[in-house]
Amino acid sequence: MYQDFPYGNPVPMHRQRITMQQAKEIALQRVPGKVMHVDMDLENGVLVYEVFIMTPQGMIFEVEILAKNGKILKIEQENDND
Repeated sequence: MYQDFPYGNPVPMHRQRITMQQAKEIALQRVPGKVMHVDMDLENGVLVYEVFIMTPQGMIFEVEILAKNGKILKIEQENDND
C-alpha cells in the first residue's frame, strides 16, 4: 500500500501520479509532433501536466493532462498572441 518517496516519506499508492515522460507519451498520441515544453501546474487544487507540442505544420498545441491518472483534460491550439 505504501511506496517509498525519494525523501524517505511513505506515500500512499492512491496518491501516486503519472510521470512527466508518461504525460509526454499520452500527449503525443493525441497530437503528433515534437514536445517543446512540459510544466506541472496546480489548477483549481488539481495537479495537471501542461505539454506543449509543435506539429510538423508549425502549429503549437497545449495538452492538459490530469497528473493523477493521465486523463486528457483539454487540447487547445496556442495563438501567437498568447
